Amino acid sequence: MAPITVRRLARLPLQLLFNREYFWYLASLLLIGESVLNFLIINKVAYTEIDWIAYMQEVKGYLDGERDYLQLRGDTGPLVYPAGFVYIYSFLYYITDHGKNIRLAQYLFEGLYLATQFVVFVIYSKSKKLPPYSIILLCLSKRLHSIFVLRCFNDPVAMFFMYSCILAMLHRRWFFSSVLFSVAVSIKMNVLLFFPAFGILLWQSIGAWMTLFYLMVIVVIQAGLAYPFLSTYPHSYLGRAFEFSRVFDYQWTVNWRMIDEKSFISPEFANALLTGHAVTLLVFVVMVWSKGTVLIKVFIDGLRNRTRKIPADEIILTLFTSNFMGIVFARSLHYQFYSWYFHSLPFLLWNSVPMYLRVGIFIAIENCWLTFPSTMTSSWTLLGCHSLILIGLLVNGLS
Repeated sequence: MAPITVRRLARLPLQLLFNREYFWYLASLLLIGESVLNFLIINKVAYTEIDWIAYMQEVKGYLDGERDYLQLRGDTGPLVYPAGFVYIYSFLYYITDHGKNIRLAQYLFEGLYLATQFVVFVIYSKSKKLPPYSIILLCLSKRLHSIFVLRCFNDPVAMFFMYSCILAMLHRRWFFSSVLFSVAVSIKMNVLLFFPAFGILLWQSIGAWMTLFYLMVIVVIQAGLAYPFLSTYPHSYLGRAFEFSRVFDYQWTVNWRMIDEKSFISPEFANALLTGHAVTLLVFVVMVWSKGTVLIKVFIDGLRNRTRKIPADEIILTLFTSNFMGIVFARSLHYQFYSWYFHSLPFLLWNSVPMYLRVGIFIAIENCWLTFPSTMTSSWTLLGCHSLILIGLLVNGLS
């Protein structure tokens, strides 16, 4: 073993930042720092009640025997999340003394935060394109810390399972990834934004018939988790848990503040965004994700079981891009929705914009999510940053 010298110590920071062999030294330091920081936040910053009590009220109805989703309600309104949410928050209901022990809930969400960071670090470690120092950005969000340990939202719970699904895909554990994907969807349906990429990656990796089998696995898991509700009040469950026509309150939106409320809630605006999302998705499927081949060839290759081993960077970028498109064209983004795509931002930035813009765009996006209430300026800025990333992803994907 080489002796430790002053020169080697002086070079250590650069090694940590740029040498991929030192990736887990840097990641370990960040995780230790995050554990201390979250502990301090929990103990020094006041907890802010938003949805926790409502979550507890909703699952209490289930625990008391109610199976009609139309009757499961909290102070903020009806229960609008699938069955997986009910089971997870029922567990939290019991372990936190019927939701009264908020401090314990915060510590549990600190554990979730650290587990999520670890899984995301592993995902980033599989990339051959990003330098180690890019993961430092994953620890710098004030808003994200708040979403986890000061709010205890369900969004990061769903995303933990989705990131675990991505990690399973990187290890070619297709069945396990399908199970994790279904569990994530059962907690909150925003995970469906990943589905187009998830499906096409399976199709190219394992062929049509195994893809169809794993899609059936996803459906069966959904049906199994929802059985207590589907067997009693199926229409109530499907209408509430997967309410695609839901219109979010204008007052909480982070994006589109430049549009008046009447236009914001109009069907015409919703249809325009849906059309934009569909067209953009089609462009990426045909021109980027098919990797220079005709889409019909990709389809036929899948039917004939002609598969290919997809590189880790391509798997990550395809999934992150699919989700990001949904964010760009979402009619409303509430503050907790930041957890839907925050962890993908460094990866997307490194694959879309020049080096001199990356940190600036990252800071601008974070500032938009910290602006409360949102303003026309913050919404325009968020739209501009998102547009730059999306255009960059398309241009780089075509090159």
